[in-house]
Parts: sequence; structure tokens; C-alpha cells
Amino acid sequence: MAPAQRQPNVVVLGGGSWGTTVASICARRGPALQWVRSAETAADINENHRNSRYLGDTAVLSDTLRATTDFSEAAGCADVIVMGVPSHGFRGVLTELAAELRPWVPVVSLVKGLEQGTNMRMSQIVEEVLPGHPAGILAGPNIAREVGEGYAAAAVLAMPDQHMAANLAGLFRTKRFRTYTTDDVVGVEMAGALKNVYAIAVGMGYSLGIGENTRALVMARAVREMSNLGEAMGGARDTFSGLAGMGDLIVTCTSQRSRNRHVGEQLGTGKSIEEIITAMNQVAEGVKAAGVVMEFANKHGLNMPIARQVNSVINHGATVEDAYRGLGTEQPGHEIHGVGF
Repeated sequence: MAPAQRQPNVVVLGGGSWGTTVASICARRGPALQWVRSAETAADINENHRNSRYLGDTAVLSDTLRATTDFSEAAGCADVIVMGVPSHGFRGVLTELAAELRPWVPVVSLVKGLEQGTNMRMSQIVEEVLPGHPAGILAGPNIAREVGEGYAAAAVLAMPDQHMAANLAGLFRTKRFRTYTTDDVVGVEMAGALKNVYAIAVGMGYSLGIGENTRALVMARAVREMSNLGEAMGGARDTFSGLAGMGDLIVTCTSQRSRNRHVGEQLGTGKSIEEIITAMNQVAEGVKAAGVVMEFANKHGLNMPIARQVNSVINHGATVEDAYRGLGTEQPGHEIHGVGF
């Protein structure tokens, strides 16, 4: 009788809310180790089965999840790497990982953002820093605390090879967390970065007291803008009507736990972006992505009115009133083939 195949060791790098939640999911399926910078967070995970700093006390983690502050220990035992660090720290952690990681270990990103300066997607950074390592992303409508508390949710795992995606997807599945697969890494990464920008737009609308109809209008047209840019960059159009696109957009725009919606609401109170970011405990990737998205739009000759207005508020001193007034002046045309709002 052939021996049972060994379960792969999943190593999650990063101690934030979503990285911890995914680590806990993986620990229910097999061996999982989470690397965190804070000894206090590691002790909380190991002793209390919680990450109180980021997930509060109600989300109970798998008792088989173990945390460490020893980077070499984590890198050395990894069969699968899950990157739960924010975009601005992604390259640095990968560079450190390059000296420790065995060849061909797949790298799955949880980051819904773009690297400032290079405008690169996370899988492109993996390809540059860790050549030969398959790189993908897990994304979807996933408010970390809800998933951690056991509410049903779903995500899509994008890997360059569909067979690999299917093999890895089982590591991220539970009875209440459904994981679908795709080979459209570009589309899923772009959807994850773009939806944050549009959540800021909807958050700004909340602060202005816009109605439900207006919010639905902005979200529907946001899907259109996302799809146009995503396809222009090599993604599949259908991806933007799926979990990583419309699904994630809806939850990020409507949830009171959404960091990017919160940024938009705070902008509407007259606070500066610097004040808002300083007061937050977590990263809102849409702030960094807004300018990058407009660079992409200009490069591909696309008119993206909603993204343009968000960028104007974040980076060019416009007010939220200016932004929505600007959207109102856009001439509506053909819903499918038109280029405006």
C-alpha cells in the first residue's frame, strides 16, 4: 500500500487581519505556520488562538495554527508561501525570502494593490525577485473579521496554470469558505486593486448623503470602468463580473468594516488624506492605487471618470463635492459602448 501523501506546509507571511484569517483557514486543512513581526501578536495567536490587535476577541483561530517571529524558520519549511504583507512592504519581504526559500515553491498573494513607483502587480514583483516561482493571488469579497467569525464567504484563486490552481485551492477551502479557481492572474490582481479606488468614491458619496440609487449607479459604472482597464491590460473581461471584481466591489463599497469606504467617508468630513491615514490602524490600498490607476488609464487611452475624480480628491486637492459635481457633468452615452459616466 502506497504511503499517504504528505500535506504541504503552508507559510503565511504577515500578521494582519486577512493574513491571519487565511492562515487559520489553512491550519484547518493541514500544517500552517504564520510569520509575524510582533512577539506579542505571535503569543496571542499561539496561546489565545486570537489576533486581538487586528481581529478583536470574537474571531477564534484554529488551535492548530502556530505563529513565529523567526523568518528563517518560516521560510525554510515552506511548501507554499502566502504573502499577507501590504503592497509597500511586499518587495522587501520577498527580497529577504529569496535567500531562504527552496526553488519552485508557489507564492500566493493576498494583496489587492499595486506597487507605487513601478506600478507593478504583486505577481510581477514575484517574477522579478523570485524567478521560477509560480505566482498568483487569492481574492474575493472577504471582510476578514466576518470570515474569521464563521460567516459563509468565497474567493477565487488565480494561478498561471489552472491545474496548479486546482491543486492549491483545497488548501484554502472549508465548509463555509468556498474557493474557486482561474488562470486569469492579471484580471484578478487588477480587480483587487481597482475596486478599492471605487470604494473610496462610494464612501465619499455616503458622506454627502447620496441615495441608494446613486450608490448603485456609481457601483455599476465602476464595474464598467474596471472591466475596460482590466481587459486593456490583458485580463479577461468576465473576471470583473465575478468574485474578484463585482463581488469584492460590492462588499468593499457597502461594508462599514471597509477601510477604503472609511477613507472616502472621512474625506467627506473635510479631513486631509494624511490625517485619515495617520488615524488608521490598517492600510487602505485604494489611496496608493488611485494615481497609478490614472497612469494606466492615460497609457491605454481610457476615460475613467470615477477613478479620475477619486484621484483628484486624494492627490490634487479637490473636494468630494467637486468630485460628485464633476461626475454629474459627464455626458451619458451608450451604456455598453460609451466612454463616459
